[in-house]
Amino acid sequence: MSSLRVALQKKGRLHEDSIRLLSEAGIRLLLHGDRLRVPAQGFPLEAYLLRDDDIPAYIANGTADVGIVGENTLLESGLALNVLRRLGFGRCRLSLAVPRESGIQRLADCEGLRVATSHPHLTERYFSEAGLSATILPLEGSVEIAPSLGLADAVVDIVATGTTLLMNGLREVHVFLESEAVLVTSPRTPNDRVEAFLFRIDAVLAARTRKYILLNLPERQLPELLKILPGLKSPTVMPLAEKGWISVHTVVEESRFWETLHQLKAIGAQGILVMDIGKLIL
Repeated sequence: MSSLRVALQKKGRLHEDSIRLLSEAGIRLLLHGDRLRVPAQGFPLEAYLLRDDDIPAYIANGTADVGIVGENTLLESGLALNVLRRLGFGRCRLSLAVPRESGIQRLADCEGLRVATSHPHLTERYFSEAGLSATILPLEGSVEIAPSLGLADAVVDIVATGTTLLMNGLREVHVFLESEAVLVTSPRTPNDRVEAFLFRIDAVLAARTRKYILLNLPERQLPELLKILPGLKSPTVMPLAEKGWISVHTVVEESRFWETLHQLKAIGAQGILVMDIGKLIL
């Protein structure tokens, strides 16, 4: 099988997380200086380090097999790519923001505004779907400064923490899109180039969203425990040396982790040990 060609952001908010994901999957990029075409160790792969906006086009035209890109960038490109996995990092939102002193309180108040944005296609679409007309002013960067310069009445831009908006005297009015990093490919990409890569990525993503739990429990409480901890199939249960006690091993979804711990304590669990998972094959 020939090397898999992977398009990654060369710098910016997705770059480090993308490199970390590959590293956890046993793939080390041989980064050196300003090289934009990078070989790898541990897997037959070559990475292309690109501008975020260029990644969808490289995949669509077959230059790259897969890529990691912000969902907002993918949708803005308008290209028909397949989303293989949602990656859980690079979370942000595409929001409408106005000056703090503006009387605008909701999207419906935005008829006829001048709107500066780095996402002109999405902005035009969202305004059209809301039945609103607006003058869309495409900008490559520094979108937040446009209202203070008198260039625009509002902005539609990517927001992560909201700090940049506050620093520029803006407040959010409406969220159009919740976005995160996605792994994408072209419908024309051969599956044999992607399957082994996805096997590794899935093992990392599954581990990131789960915790491994070991605990001791009175044996009589096993029926209650089974209601709380289904595990991947069911919990592993083993007798302890002390009669009437069992040891339980299971995997718990991170999203219900703390709730689960409280429930376990309530039925008499003791010596609860929680561990991160390196890789998990489901």
